[in-house]
Amino acid sequence: MQLAHVTVHGRGATDRCLAAAVDRMKGAGLRLAGTVQVNPQRADRNKCDMDLHVLPDGPVLRISQDLGLAARGCRLDSSALEEAVAATLAQLDSAALLVVNKFGKQEGEGRGFVPVIAEALDRGLPVLVGVNGLNLPAFEAFAGGLARALPADPDAIFAWGLEAVRQGAALAPAEAAR
Repeated sequence: MQLAHVTVHGRGATDRCLAAAVDRMKGAGLRLAGTVQVNPQRADRNKCDMDLHVLPDGPVLRISQDLGLAARGCRLDSSALEEAVAATLAQLDSAALLVVNKFGKQEGEGRGFVPVIAEALDRGLPVLVGVNGLNLPAFEAFAGGLARALPADPDAIFAWGLEAVRQGAALAPAEAAR
């Protein structure tokens, strides 16, 4: 089982780091499933929008709700998140690696991308997850000590992904014989 995570401090920094690593992976021809997040700023709002790009080539889903200027609390559109989960699950058959942009509150409660992560690991696919500091304890509990922390460096993440896919491909024939 190959499960890795990356945590980058600063608003949107993990998203940008994963997006850069994913761009390198795509450029190298790795078959990816999963999501990367882009956070477009809005001139008329204090909070950015949150858009998930479903890998490898779409759709792009807005997972944030516009609750107005004075709104507080969670802006996650859980139905849009579940749409991203379903779209990602549909891509697993053709993937060599799963990327999940964020292990967030939903995942910490056993929802969101947890079933996709479990399915990918069950299939022997390597999984890369972005985790912020707030959700790191929940992720570590989920991973049961089996996840590897990667440095906050797109080149190092790319190298891990490339090696993980190579190792997975080397194991595939043996796994198929079982």
